[in-house]
Amino acid sequence: MKVLLLSINIEKEPYPVYPLGMAMIASALTAAGHEVKQFDYLSMGRLDCKLISAVQVFQPDVVGLSLRNIDNVDSFSGMKHWSLGHARDVVHLLRSHTDAPIIVGGPGYSLMPEAILDYLGADYGIAGEGERAVVELLDRIREMRSGPRIMREQHALITDEICPPMFDKNIIFFYNQESGLVGLQTKRGCPHHCAYCCYPFLEGHVVRTCDPEMVVDDMARLHHDHGIDHIYFTDSVFNDCHGKYLELVLVLVRKNLPVRWSAFFRPTLMSKEEIDLLERSGLQGLEVGSDAGAEATLSGLNKGFSCLDIIDFNEAFITRGKSVAHYFIIGGPGEDEATITETLNNLDRLKRCVAFIYSGIRILPGTTLHARSIDEGVITSSESLLQPVYYHSPLIDREFMHNKVSTALRGRRDRFFPPGEAMERMNVMRRFGYKGLVWDRLISTEIKRQQK
Repeated sequence: MKVLLLSINIEKEPYPVYPLGMAMIASALTAAGHEVKQFDYLSMGRLDCKLISAVQVFQPDVVGLSLRNIDNVDSFSGMKHWSLGHARDVVHLLRSHTDAPIIVGGPGYSLMPEAILDYLGADYGIAGEGERAVVELLDRIREMRSGPRIMREQHALITDEICPPMFDKNIIFFYNQESGLVGLQTKRGCPHHCAYCCYPFLEGHVVRTCDPEMVVDDMARLHHDHGIDHIYFTDSVFNDCHGKYLELVLVLVRKNLPVRWSAFFRPTLMSKEEIDLLERSGLQGLEVGSDAGAEATLSGLNKGFSCLDIIDFNEAFITRGKSVAHYFIIGGPGEDEATITETLNNLDRLKRCVAFIYSGIRILPGTTLHARSIDEGVITSSESLLQPVYYHSPLIDREFMHNKVSTALRGRRDRFFPPGEAMERMNVMRRFGYKGLVWDRLISTEIKRQQK
């Protein structure tokens, strides 16, 4: 069958993200004998006319729509970055130019598959991992067999079933020009139980690693064929508690590629030897899910580490000259005036790094925060969460909290509240030709200001 895969993400914050999920589904479908064309809405200038042209030229038998996000989880954004309205418009556009059935999947879709499928008006959905499920669904469509509208993978894919991405050279060129970053996945699954997080729901609690040799081979191919010199590992947490990440790091050290890499880390203790390996393997930047700056709010989020762990982790890497960005949330469970004061004091203890500070937590179904929000009367059990709804602690006045944090951070060029301010500055820097993480350059700006 001829399959048009369509990534409709148009979000460019914190940086344009290569549609890796679409590339992995393309690989699975191609291996199963299907003819696949990939179309990325962002790289095509967000132009409907180009999508219409692709449909008319390719004449697909099936269209697969990849939904990466449903919003940007920033309570200050309102509906500005809500993705489902755009996704529904795209489905309506497709309906007017093709009779091909439309399948929707991706991590954003999988959060609320029934509700999103109904809202978009697509024909089928794939919730969770899609490589095996999409092949089975296409077989069913081709044979005109009946079955459920929504396919759910019943068994987690093992290492050999996680497909290497099929990169599209034109799409890669766009993202290399725009951000200088391309993503790769090294594992799936998250063993942690953070109160708000949907990763375990999407990928399961069992960590399943990709073959380290194949991941590094993909990095080498991206560098050799496309000139990519910075990879972002898209794992929910790179430094898994079982130490599987070190297997990949050892291969990187052995192959000594001229490629830097960054990833999302959990701020937990590492030995000097482990940090040495990370440094030798090409580590450039760490984005850290610190989440809260007070012991009570860390406990309320069920993070499993302490404020001292965050501070020690930061110190261990900045002394090696590595760039570190922390993501914090104020207003989470247990937040009160005392915890805000504690958070601001601990932010002062984090040296030579940036911090992005969000207010409130996007409530997602199936999380413990969802249940807590119902118990506390923040939402009702029947309330739709398609449009963003945020949890804020009832123990503190929101306006007081915002004013206190804004006042304490005024003048800092390495602390961003609301985070949209940082995104605007980073977008300006990209327009001037800066590539990569970009937030790492904000650290040096603040250091220079403090030295004056």
